Amino acid sequence: MSFQSIYRHGFARVAACVTTSHVADPAANAAAILETARACHARSAAVAVFPELCVSGYAIEDLVNQDPLLDAVQRALADIVDGSRELMSVLIVGAPLRFGHRIYNCAVLIHRGRILGVVPKIYLPTYREFYEGRHFASGAGIVGQQIEVAGATAPFGTDLLFAADDVAGLVVGVEICEDMWIPVTPASELALAGATVLVNLSGSPITVGRASSRSLLCQSTSARCLAAYIYAAAGVGESTTDLAWDGQTSIFENGVLLAESERFLQTGQTIFADIDLDLLRQERALMGTFDDNARVRAKDSVSYRRIGFALAPPADDIGFVRKLERFPFVPSDPARLDQDCYEAYNIQVAGLTQRLRATGTKRIVIGVSGGLDSTHALIVAAKAMDLLGLPRTNILAYNLPGFATGSASKAYAHALMRALQVSATELDIRPAATQMLKDIGHPFGRGEAVYDITFENVQAGLRTDYLFRLANDRGGIVLGTGDLSELALGWCTYGVGDQMSHYNVNSGVPKTLIQHLIRWVVATRQFSDEVGKTLEQVLAAEISPELVPVAEGETPQSTEAAIGPYELQDFNLFYTLRYGFRPSKIAFMAHHAWKDADAGAWPPGFPAAKRRAYALADIKHWLEVFLRRFFAFSQFKRSAMPNGPKVVAGGSLSPRGDWRAPSDGNAAAWIEELARNVPSDVKA
Repeated sequence: MSFQSIYRHGFARVAACVTTSHVADPAANAAAILETARACHARSAAVAVFPELCVSGYAIEDLVNQDPLLDAVQRALADIVDGSRELMSVLIVGAPLRFGHRIYNCAVLIHRGRILGVVPKIYLPTYREFYEGRHFASGAGIVGQQIEVAGATAPFGTDLLFAADDVAGLVVGVEICEDMWIPVTPASELALAGATVLVNLSGSPITVGRASSRSLLCQSTSARCLAAYIYAAAGVGESTTDLAWDGQTSIFENGVLLAESERFLQTGQTIFADIDLDLLRQERALMGTFDDNARVRAKDSVSYRRIGFALAPPADDIGFVRKLERFPFVPSDPARLDQDCYEAYNIQVAGLTQRLRATGTKRIVIGVSGGLDSTHALIVAAKAMDLLGLPRTNILAYNLPGFATGSASKAYAHALMRALQVSATELDIRPAATQMLKDIGHPFGRGEAVYDITFENVQAGLRTDYLFRLANDRGGIVLGTGDLSELALGWCTYGVGDQMSHYNVNSGVPKTLIQHLIRWVVATRQFSDEVGKTLEQVLAAEISPELVPVAEGETPQSTEAAIGPYELQDFNLFYTLRYGFRPSKIAFMAHHAWKDADAGAWPPGFPAAKRRAYALADIKHWLEVFLRRFFAFSQFKRSAMPNGPKVVAGGSLSPRGDWRAPSDGNAAAWIEELARNVPSDVKA
């Protein structure tokens, strides 16, 4: 398959469809269904879900008992089967069918000229406006049966799963309308039996407030079942004798809304979304209680029949119908970002206040450089002191300039310390650093301009050494400032360096989120306007360790030039840490997220001048840098990292929390997969 094919990377396209209903006219309904089915095929959808009883019409009341109507349904289904022979999509349509002495409200699964199976509805609403018990029999207890339909014999029962032979992880389970409104749903049992794509064919007349209830149920089912959930309700054309219809459709995945339709349209409509089967598989594997639940329920569950089919998905680029956040740690939705920032900031503050309270410590020692990380740690510390009723002067903040400290960052540090009214001190480390370099025989100690890793780490180490000794002397704890992204890349000096502290409030926060946390602090006026002004200046500055001197006019040392853009590396980190995806899949997703700066939404407040795009070759290069640093180089630093709270759902790197790995590991398998499966251009 082409690198650009979604089916190569564990995705599958699904559709939720509403056709214009023709009351008690199965032939017209079959024609409308086939027209939509052909459109789904043209979009390479693997599964297309239609509303409940869409072949006959839902609101036909006692007409469903009439032989001419039921005969017409059989002919209509035969037409759909015949019309599906060249179509890729599995069509899931609703129809009333005879079985034994009764009529059943059924979902019929059709693929490439074959009826894969028929699933009867279990729970029949017979209250308020619903009278299904008058017309239909419940499918409860029907397992292992066969049914004659449209001139063929097909599996019949509530014990059916439908699995693609050639798309790993695509297993469909079916429930019908009311089935999702009960306490223990068929979808739950289907998911535990292996279904990853749950579908609901619904009639569901609309009343005020019902749409939000449907969405809530769909979302919660997909979250609890770690599954995709496709919902299609009846729409225009259904009888409005006593009811009305809105044609609501939605597609959820693991609790996340991927697509939803406009309601009350006067025509049929179809929505599409590309669901991530790898994500669902990984979630189920990681969440061991999912499988535990399956074993607990096994004694009360039926033995499911698995019906196979060959999807034969396209091998070429069919586009990507899925919203991808450029910043997976930073939502582009303003309300969600506001909520995330509120929670993240307060998680950090809560972690620090408890550590101070538990240890009886009343002072914090912190190094303040004027950069993003130390700035944010300082405003967390200030809020913690306020909550504990301690004066901010108990924060002993030190600016520790070295050989390459810029005048701007130094000015920001002093302005922030002054505005926050903490105890501010400047401690020049250059004399001590020079002496140490002389003592160890480093060329710089002899006056030579040698700026190697030893030169850099002498400065980083001395800063930490001073802070720890100051904490001893002043009776405080050293507050760490390094963030989650730096820990992932090993961009910190081990031991006597910025890797170490008594407590680190930033260790669970990725670099790309920190800038938004600072913006949130400014926007919500957590501190004075003077503090806010300085914070905005810090946000605009270039990220630099400021360890290597540069001549007048030269570009200052850039962290991102060495280890890659944090916006890409945080993308790589999220999908590696949270889901364990293959590098080729991460590269595919990153390319779609970052290939066009003008496409898609950016987080609120993100500067227009910093909105960049990346070619696939750049993405591949920096992903390799990430893999080497994350898997082969930096784990020993994380294995000895200090305490700090987990903040984001994307995970933490604490060996006591989300991430346990050998310090002497290697990246060979990841690098090989990247090299083998990711081209350097998008045509492959």
